[in-house]
Amino acid sequence: MSHRSKRYRKALEGLDLTKSFPLPKAVEILAKFPRAKFNETVDLAFRLGVDPKQSDQMVRGTVPLPHGSGKLVRVLVFAKAGSAADAAKAAGAEFVGFEDMIKKCQEGWADFDVAVATPEAMNEVRKLGKVLGPRGLMPNPKTGTVTEDTAKAVREVKAGRVEYKSDKTGNVHVVVGKANFQAVQIVENARAVIDAVLKARPASVKGVYVHSCTLSATMSPPVRIDLKEATAAAA
Repeated sequence: MSHRSKRYRKALEGLDLTKSFPLPKAVEILAKFPRAKFNETVDLAFRLGVDPKQSDQMVRGTVPLPHGSGKLVRVLVFAKAGSAADAAKAAGAEFVGFEDMIKKCQEGWADFDVAVATPEAMNEVRKLGKVLGPRGLMPNPKTGTVTEDTAKAVREVKAGRVEYKSDKTGNVHVVVGKANFQAVQIVENARAVIDAVLKARPASVKGVYVHSCTLSATMSPPVRIDLKEATAAAA
C-alpha cells in the first residue's frame, strides 16, 4: 500500500478536497493525478439523501453513455431456440441458451457481466434468484434486460449502457469511462449519468436529494463536483 499512499500524497498536493469544481475542471484535475500502471476505471459516486430502508426511495435505472464505458461487456441471453435466440447471437451475445445455461448458472458459473432473458424464459430463470441476485446479475424488466427484443438489449449493454442502483447506505456508484478517454468523453458521459440520477429522484424524498457527487479513478482521491454547474449545463 505504500506505493499507493505515495501516489496519493502526490495527487493530493495543492488539492483542496473540501472544494467543489465544475465538471470539466474536475475531469482536468483527475487527468493530472499520477497514473497507475493499468488503465484505471473512472467513476462517479453520489451520496444521496434517501432512506435505503424505504422501498419507494430506491434509486435505480440505466443510462446509455454517449462514449461507452470502455469495458468489454460479456452478455448471457436466456432464450429458447428460435428467433429471439438467433437475434441475440447475431447481435453479439457471447452466451445464448436456455436449460443448458440455467444448469450452468445453478452449478455456480458466472463468467459474464450482464444477463438478458425473454419474458418466457424468465419463468425458469426466476429460480436462479439466489444465485444471480446477490451478484447483481438477475435480468430485470426495469433495466431493459427482460425483453422479447433481445438484439436491442444486447446492443445497448455492449455499447455502454450502464446501470445505477442505490446501495444499502443510499450511495450510487457509476462507471463513466476509462483513464485513457479524452476529457470531453468523460465530461459528456458524466453529464449523462448526473442527469439520469437527478431525474430518478423518488417522489417521497424530502429535503436534499444529492448531498455530494465525486469523480475518481480506481487509484485516485475523489474530486468533488459542483452539481449546480453540471445540472445547468445538462439542462
